[in-house]
Amino acid sequence: MPNIINEIKLDFKDVLLRPKRSTLRSRSDVNLYRNITFRNSKQVYNGIPVMASNMDTVGTFEMAKALSKHGLFTCMHKYYTVEDWKKFAEEHPDCLKNIAASSGIAEADFTRLSDVLNAIPGITFVCLDVANGYSQHFIEYVRKVRNAFPTHTIIAGNVVTGEMVEELILSGADIIKVGIGPGSVCTTRMKTGVGYPQLSAVIECADAAHGLQGHIISDGGCTCPGDVAKAFGAGADFVMAGGMFSGHDQCEGDVIEKNGKRFKLFYGMSSSTAMKKHAGGVAEYRSSEGKTVEVPYRGDVEDTVLDILGGLRSACTYTGAAKLKELPRRATFVRCTQQLNNIYS
Repeated sequence: MPNIINEIKLDFKDVLLRPKRSTLRSRSDVNLYRNITFRNSKQVYNGIPVMASNMDTVGTFEMAKALSKHGLFTCMHKYYTVEDWKKFAEEHPDCLKNIAASSGIAEADFTRLSDVLNAIPGITFVCLDVANGYSQHFIEYVRKVRNAFPTHTIIAGNVVTGEMVEELILSGADIIKVGIGPGSVCTTRMKTGVGYPQLSAVIECADAAHGLQGHIISDGGCTCPGDVAKAFGAGADFVMAGGMFSGHDQCEGDVIEKNGKRFKLFYGMSSSTAMKKHAGGVAEYRSSEGKTVEVPYRGDVEDTVLDILGGLRSACTYTGAAKLKELPRRATFVRCTQQLNNIYS
């Protein structure tokens, strides 16, 4: 007989942050930088823990250059060659501390990852990315990468429950990517019926990770800077976004003109678009679990970065958090039935 969890699980749209008395005089007093020492790699990170996703339209070298300038992080897509990496590392060595090399779990992925990490010693972060982080094969792959690269910081996911967060940390991962189905171009929930409301997933997974001195990324579901603030308030150590960084000059793909308006393509990495591009099509045994959309062209990503950081600083001043690290301790969430007044949307 199936189990039913009757406790209500919440998404970003279901809550607001409650303001609290504060001694902060200005948004400029807020420190968004985090110093984090990772459990397994023992490496130390210093930066603003907002990440661009390793989707192939968003996790680009151009994005990394633009975001690193502000202390933000980029998980690179896994399709760059060793030669591409060498050229980038030679021209932009200062960016290497704010990027991760990505990998799937096939033997060819491990070979490609090893070649990149051995060629560019300055890369210290690895992003091991699969849609379903619950497979035993994935756990074994995390162990394999940890054994091969004992001092690299390993990002692994995606999962949405505490027990799997613990399993991956104990298998060698440092940062666990949390999120199944919340992304704007992800259709996993529609195709499979599987998922977990993102706010509750972050709260529960952060609790599990922090008990083991591990860390988590809230991956997906952020539609605006306020959602990023909520994710940090819920206990996320990093927040990853794809859609919020899409449509910019730094994204791969051409600008499309239609009826006097300009767009760029944005698609999920399990979409038929991505599978046709990288695997020759959708395999018979699976379905596409992502969609392809035309997002309005948004120019340089600089304005988007400043908007996100400005919203985060403001959230901290409203809640009395002088540092981003303090936001979870200062956060009280209020359940709501409506967040926005959309009469002039």
